[in-house]
Amino acid sequence: MPENVRERKSKISASRKLMLKSMLLAKATEALEQEMMERDDEKERFLGERVPPVKIAGLSFSQLQELCSELQEKVHIVDEERYDFEAKVLHNKREIQDLTLKVFDLRGKFKRPTLRRVRVSADAMLRALLGSKHKVSMDLRANLKSVKKEDSEKERPAGVSDWRKNVEAMSGMEGRKKMFDAAKAPTGQ
Repeated sequence: MPENVRERKSKISASRKLMLKSMLLAKATEALEQEMMERDDEKERFLGERVPPVKIAGLSFSQLQELCSELQEKVHIVDEERYDFEAKVLHNKREIQDLTLKVFDLRGKFKRPTLRRVRVSADAMLRALLGSKHKVSMDLRANLKSVKKEDSEKERPAGVSDWRKNVEAMSGMEGRKKMFDAAKAPTGQ
């Protein structure tokens, strides 16, 4: 079975894939530009219907006051509509949240909150776990084994000497001969 499951080789060459990707990107940019133009046209058409151009040339003072009051009433109506829509949206969002909570309750799954990393010392953790029973402070460094330098020097084998002397002894033809003889000599076992 593992023999049959092999990575299939692509039927399209790499250059063909690249060409297709570039064509797709070009087509997508054209579609995006077209969509932006359509939005702009829609916006201009909508504003043309809702907000006709204001003609103030040649109007008297009383006519300008009437025009201002009409515009003020229209702005007031639009503000009321906007407020109503915002209230409806807010109400719908709350209803959606309530329904999603009900769905989670019915499934038996709850949304887990994001946990934050908290730095707690060992003493604080033991105090939280054990409460007032915890009286011993944990100093982890105090329990470490101390190592003295003198002990490590005593453990060093006596046969090991300065490495420079060893290099000088093995240099030249005499050193190579000693190494050859040492490798050739049988071990005493």
